[in-house]
Amino acid sequence: MGDNMKSISRRAFNLGFTGAALGLPLASAFAASDGFDTGQAEWQQKFDGDARLRVPRSETPLLSQQTISGTEQAIAQYQQLASRGGWQTVPSNATLKIGSRGPAVVALRQRLIITGDLDQQAGASPVFDSYVEAGVRRFQARHGIGQTGVVAKQTFTEMNVPIQTRIRQLEINLVRLRAFSGNLGSRFVTLNIPAAAVETVENGQIATHHQAGVGKIDRQSPVMQARALSVNFNPFWTVPASIIRKDLIPKMQQDPNYLTENKIRIFTRQGQELQPSQVNWNSNEATNYMFRQDPGGEINSLGFVRIDIANPHGVYMHDTPAKGIFGDDYRFVSSGCVRVQNVRDYVAWLLKDNPGWDRDKIDEAIRSGQRIDVRLTPAVNVYWVYVTAWANENLVQFRDDIYRRDGFGGGAVAQSAPISNANAADEDLLPPIR
Repeated sequence: MGDNMKSISRRAFNLGFTGAALGLPLASAFAASDGFDTGQAEWQQKFDGDARLRVPRSETPLLSQQTISGTEQAIAQYQQLASRGGWQTVPSNATLKIGSRGPAVVALRQRLIITGDLDQQAGASPVFDSYVEAGVRRFQARHGIGQTGVVAKQTFTEMNVPIQTRIRQLEINLVRLRAFSGNLGSRFVTLNIPAAAVETVENGQIATHHQAGVGKIDRQSPVMQARALSVNFNPFWTVPASIIRKDLIPKMQQDPNYLTENKIRIFTRQGQELQPSQVNWNSNEATNYMFRQDPGGEINSLGFVRIDIANPHGVYMHDTPAKGIFGDDYRFVSSGCVRVQNVRDYVAWLLKDNPGWDRDKIDEAIRSGQRIDVRLTPAVNVYWVYVTAWANENLVQFRDDIYRRDGFGGGAVAQSAPISNANAADEDLLPPIR
């Protein structure tokens, strides 16, 4: 083992990386030899990495004393690591993946070891093998990146964030977490906007997890505390004035059949229905009318279900016909409202205290196609929060500062778009032209 690698390994050992440092449990996935340069046959077999180094789905609520304590511990551990030199930059001039060789792979091993994503016995081999791939996947999972096992632009960006920036990020978000250290209720919902993820919490434990689609950079989902009041099955969708102006008029200019194909009707203020041909689409005349999309989960922008939330921003949570977004890393796609993956499970949890509203009843209501409103008894607390760094269950997690609220500028996936706060017009986006 080279002198530099020996230094890294001793540093990791001295910080307790065999179990406690950074809250990242390590295990011996390798043989006793420091080197692992066994050639191409080794990485071609793609042996699985140590199961104990994988990132399980968290069962600890984001808004909990456990997360506050874990984040405090992570700050202390990162500060200790910084005092001993932190981590070095991984050269990013070429994509690294199974079969890659060279000094960049050695640097990658060192970077993964120092934060516990790779066993410290991995050695300094210049070969990117299956164990390194498993370590990369673990790093990607902790940073909300698609777990490809390939080190490309986004992973390099997150990997090369300076340790002092990570410490400051943890400190900023500790303040945010402490703001929710009081009694949040026995049952509540948390949306973490940067993670684009929803969790339901009951008696201090996570009940369900859901991926989410949240507000775009220029149409942000607001941070708020509110209450979910009712579930609306097979809802109409009324197009907000801002979306009529920004999106609907241009779509009609492009495709005169757009409204008809998407079952969107036009009404005057007096309730009279108009035909699309009666509107001058080369002007702003359309802003004088109401546009309402008929129910129908396969086409309606709200899908089969809308969850009504009392708030001054005009936003809510809902289903979507565009379920493919939930498999994307980048889920900042709405006009401020929140699209919820596996919405039927979410609704079943919300309605569990409503007599008669079991999963079969929910499915029946959706199949009926009828407008049905069910008031939640009792209403459920909902917290939309902005947390980009936290630690619980022995894992330190980071997410991209998509709205640039941490003070460091955009991260790996942030776009250079203008920023604005969500407003009363922030609902969901129009369906695409087909």
